Amino acid sequence: MGRNAKTEQYFADELDFWRRFCELAGETFTTLRGLDFSFDVKGNEIFFDRKEKSVTLATVIQAYRKALELQRAGIEITGPKQLGVFGASYLFPVIMRLIRSG
Repeated sequence: MGRNAKTEQYFADELDFWRRFCELAGETFTTLRGLDFSFDVKGNEIFFDRKEKSVTLATVIQAYRKALELQRAGIEITGPKQLGVFGASYLFPVIMRLIRSG
């Protein structure tokens, strides 16, 4: 069972991003290396079908903040390493879809 993090530390737009991220559970995404994957959400944890360890809400928000920071600085986001978080290879395609869709 997933852990439930305190969400008071996050801004409304970040929690909205998390909600939209969770809505994509079960869809198929592709990493930059061409590996298809999907994910499931349990509590405040993401479980990718190609990875044993979970990725937490805190990590997703950290990656989202970094992506926004890069965008605001006018830096093109071209790959997962720019996010600088655990599980970035899997987070990157999901985050980019959400950011591009507004």
